Amino acid sequence: MDPTPPNPAPAEPADDYLERRTLRRGSAGWLLLTGLGVAYVVSGDYSGWNFGLAEGGFGGLGIAMALMGVMYACMVFSLAELSSVLPTAGGGYGFARRALGPWGGFLTGTAILIEYILAPAAISIFIGDYVESLGLFGLSSGWPVHLACFVIFIGIHLWGVGEALRFSFVVTGIAVAALLVFAVGAFMDFDASKLNDIPVDADAFGANSWLPMGLLGIWAAFPFGMWFFLGVEGVPLAAEETKDPARTLPRAIRWSMAILVVLALLTFFASSGARGANAIQDAGNPLVEALQPDGEATALSRIVNYAGLAGLVASFFSLIYAGSRQLFALSRAGYLPRFLSLTSSRKAPYLGLLVPGAIGFGLAAATGDGARMLNVAVFGATISYALMSLSHIVLRRREPALDRPYRTPGGILTSSVALVLACAALVATFLVDVTAALIALGVYVVALAYFGVYSRKHLVARAPEEEFAALAAAEAELERN
Repeated sequence: MDPTPPNPAPAEPADDYLERRTLRRGSAGWLLLTGLGVAYVVSGDYSGWNFGLAEGGFGGLGIAMALMGVMYACMVFSLAELSSVLPTAGGGYGFARRALGPWGGFLTGTAILIEYILAPAAISIFIGDYVESLGLFGLSSGWPVHLACFVIFIGIHLWGVGEALRFSFVVTGIAVAALLVFAVGAFMDFDASKLNDIPVDADAFGANSWLPMGLLGIWAAFPFGMWFFLGVEGVPLAAEETKDPARTLPRAIRWSMAILVVLALLTFFASSGARGANAIQDAGNPLVEALQPDGEATALSRIVNYAGLAGLVASFFSLIYAGSRQLFALSRAGYLPRFLSLTSSRKAPYLGLLVPGAIGFGLAAATGDGARMLNVAVFGATISYALMSLSHIVLRRREPALDRPYRTPGGILTSSVALVLACAALVATFLVDVTAALIALGVYVVALAYFGVYSRKHLVARAPEEEFAALAAAEAELERN
């Protein structure tokens, strides 16, 4: 694809255009960003992943988790390089814009937005379920709890990014500490024979006690294996608010992924081995179920229950941040209505926070179907993963001399592995929930129609991502001459 806009903006924006669309610089170091990367994901350790046991059994989900772990590892190493080259708030959209042109950038940015708007909506429903099950304040799960989530946590984001990231770091620390305590308690009751206690489907090809749904069950479990890592790719979205992003972002991305791998392994084995895979495959709170073999609450299960709420809050809070920054970058460059990228006196993209929040709350209150919204989010995520991995490959081939402060180990081979596995995961979403996949496709069609008819003709040449692309085009022209 041509890296320059086929229809550039008809006129330069006003002189104060970018001044009114500026984020607070230098607010986050590598430690806060590492916490942000873990916060995006940590709720997935507390719930959701276990439904993959019903799709593939312990062996099937284990293999799916390993393959998805490889996909994420390869992808984040590729993103670490791309974020050191293009440290802007656009994140994945900015990378794809440079490599695949405006259409590729918009496709990627839209996929990321689908993920980061739908996932918080789903998590707000899960938070409501936790509040009700714990009997907090006598509340039941419903729209008042969902509204409180969006109002309180968007309010903290409007206060400022530094304060928001520190709040996220503290809540994430509580959730991670509780996971470690859970693992110690669960491993005390570990029994390897419980791992493969799901009944075998004799009609499934290749079925056995470890793969009770057969070989196809491995593929069907891909989306659930992703839940141990879904969202970590959002770390580069903090680029413009980071100290020394070329060095800080790669370091934070690598550390986030390392921590998440350890937590995934501990959670998966401890939960399944303590109570049995069959007992927790349909549980809304699998870690608590794993600690209650007789159905009676214990002191440890209560601690983990409250920590699960903290984990959900951490992911909800962080995904709101990621979605606002992606929307901000797309709007600032003209891909979406420009007013969405205006920032407040505290340099927070207030409409980028309020508009997705309103959409998320509306979806949560109207449907109450968190599982389906998460499946829609996974569909969007897999598309963005494929396009971001492809962007790394294209830039390595087309611009080999580009200054890369950090280089991906394995180079193109690494990003190629991520690309293949992302495509496989995309197809797997149809095996789990065809309706969710079709909903996401419908959103895509509407967004692409808007871009094709209007916004591609009104891109902002002075936006950072567009300037990077224009510079690349100019350099290529000089080389040809």
